[in-house]
Amino acid sequence: MTTIPQPAPLGVAAIGYAFMGKAHSNAWRNVASFFDVPAFEQKVLVGRDAGAVAEAAATYGWAESATDWRSVIERDDIHIIDICAPGWMHAEIAVAALEAGKHVLVEKPLANTLGEAELMTAAAAKARARGVQSMIGFNYRRVPALALARELIAEDRLGTIRHVRAAYLQDWLTDAESPMSWRLRKETAGSGALGDIASHAIDQILYLLGDDVIEVSGRLQTFVDQRPGAEGPEDVTVDDAAWVNLSLASGAIASVEASRVATGRKNSLQLEIYGSLGSLTFDLENLNELNFMDTTVPVREQGFRRILVNEPEHPYLGAWWPQGHIIGWEHTFTHQIRDFLTAIAAGDAPSPSFEDGLNVQHILAAVEESAAAKSSLIQLNAPVTEGA
Repeated sequence: MTTIPQPAPLGVAAIGYAFMGKAHSNAWRNVASFFDVPAFEQKVLVGRDAGAVAEAAATYGWAESATDWRSVIERDDIHIIDICAPGWMHAEIAVAALEAGKHVLVEKPLANTLGEAELMTAAAAKARARGVQSMIGFNYRRVPALALARELIAEDRLGTIRHVRAAYLQDWLTDAESPMSWRLRKETAGSGALGDIASHAIDQILYLLGDDVIEVSGRLQTFVDQRPGAEGPEDVTVDDAAWVNLSLASGAIASVEASRVATGRKNSLQLEIYGSLGSLTFDLENLNELNFMDTTVPVREQGFRRILVNEPEHPYLGAWWPQGHIIGWEHTFTHQIRDFLTAIAAGDAPSPSFEDGLNVQHILAAVEESAAAKSSLIQLNAPVTEGA
């Protein structure tokens, strides 16, 4: 009997081992247990602190650890680079990895500046022509309830979409004595609530509606100007909260609110989508539920109904548990890795692309421009298309 040779496993290296590094590592460790994906190996976890990254690598299932991401990128046994480092490092690492022929997954937002995002997108387009793939990690596209919402909208169950409300609210900075961190410095974070969480809300609007933003106005606010640092009070140089109005090419209007000082809200991404035939509402703090209002049924039967998104027929859920056994936030990263690996194996461009990330970056930059000009209206050009 002839034995058919199997492709060698893809070697994966993740750069960053803190919050996002832990979330991504969990996904790499579990994805093959639930989904049919190409063979891969968790080769290297990279971080700046040799002791800490070695401990994290052992805990999260990586074969080894390293402190020099450049030398890891040069290795022949590494085929995928997963960038979980802070935003100020994204551009340098991603461009180097793509030029070295490595597939790249990078956390959102794409970069800290529009210029860096443009460099990354250009590098991704060149790499794609050589069969090297790239993807940005807007993981909430992989929430089954939101994937179902996209399907319902695409099936015209809501009719003409008229307006959307999105609010991403957290409260981890409510206490004025919460310490300074890299997330509160513009030079390392790029922006505050705007880039950190409003980017997710904006991407969801584009993803769910399949629409484009043509006009932007916004306001940014920093409520706590200084926070305790290692050597005394430090100035906060990013926003605590953001408010955004978006005009869409379809004629729909969207509002986005993002705050990291919304007392009592832990991780609440709320979406309300209102159409001529129906409406949808969602809250990430109840991520297994989607509420659907259908005006095509008799009036006496109308009202929002709760859909528990746990059926095998729902996106991604055939791989998990019996009906009614809910999944969690971490599963979105598992779905993300699954989609990334299957796209690489098929030679397809994964979604969302760096072009999608650049499109969001243009919107974020327009919000900052508008806020600096007392919420003036900013016009946007047509978004970058894949391969452009």
